[in-house]
Amino acid sequence: MAYFTTVAANCRPFARLDPHRVVLIVIGLVLITAAAVFMRWDWLADYYMLAIAGLWRSIWILIVTCVFGFVLALPLGLAQVVGPSWLSLPAKAFCTVIRGTPLLLQIWLLYYGLGSLFPQYPWIRESDIWPLVRQAWPYAVLALTLSFAGYVGEVMRGAFAGVPSGQLEAGRAFGMNRWKLFRRVWLPQAIHKALPTLAGETVMQLKSTPLVATITVVDLYAVSARVRQDTLVIYEPLLLLALTYMVLTGLLVWIFSRIEARIPVRVG
Repeated sequence: MAYFTTVAANCRPFARLDPHRVVLIVIGLVLITAAAVFMRWDWLADYYMLAIAGLWRSIWILIVTCVFGFVLALPLGLAQVVGPSWLSLPAKAFCTVIRGTPLLLQIWLLYYGLGSLFPQYPWIRESDIWPLVRQAWPYAVLALTLSFAGYVGEVMRGAFAGVPSGQLEAGRAFGMNRWKLFRRVWLPQAIHKALPTLAGETVMQLKSTPLVATITVVDLYAVSARVRQDTLVIYEPLLLLALTYMVLTGLLVWIFSRIEARIPVRVG
């Protein structure tokens, strides 16, 4: 009897699966099996190390640009809510320009525009920063950071404005100074309100990283393009690229869901 109870307990998670989820799982397994049997994967042995390097480059570009972009977005959002006009107007103008122009255009303007100015100055070519500014990835990181800051700055503006004023007044009544009130009341509440949107913006940032391949940064998409050019194998690299981005997107959504489940306890 204990054996059947244990088996039933182990099967209980599968019993909770909806019929449409079961159908999707079966379809996914069939597609994976068909791809493994009927498609060419012999090129993986020659390119898997380059693919791993490209994957790592895409991941660290995502992490760095999101972290620095969020740090820049906080004062952008805060300035639009409580800042004087000489701060709020430039912050609003920055977010408007970033959100109103394509990211690809921003990357090209920085790389082909700003990047082409540095070689004209001998003192830059002879300085210690020349080995850095002559490469493409700093311009890609800068463009993605500014883009993330522009979008998230507008998100944080709404989040800061959406925090009830009564909570801020209660903090002042307890004798909190401005910094402590911001750090312990205003900022956590704003992040909690903006967290679902921040998750979506981070996923969009991940999907924007392939644009860096247009300025010779060898990320995951650039590796896929190189495989197609060298081997004339078209569909397999693209399918593997899509699967990789789907896995990364699922991981990001899971991380944000875990954070969202824990923040209300800390805020409360």
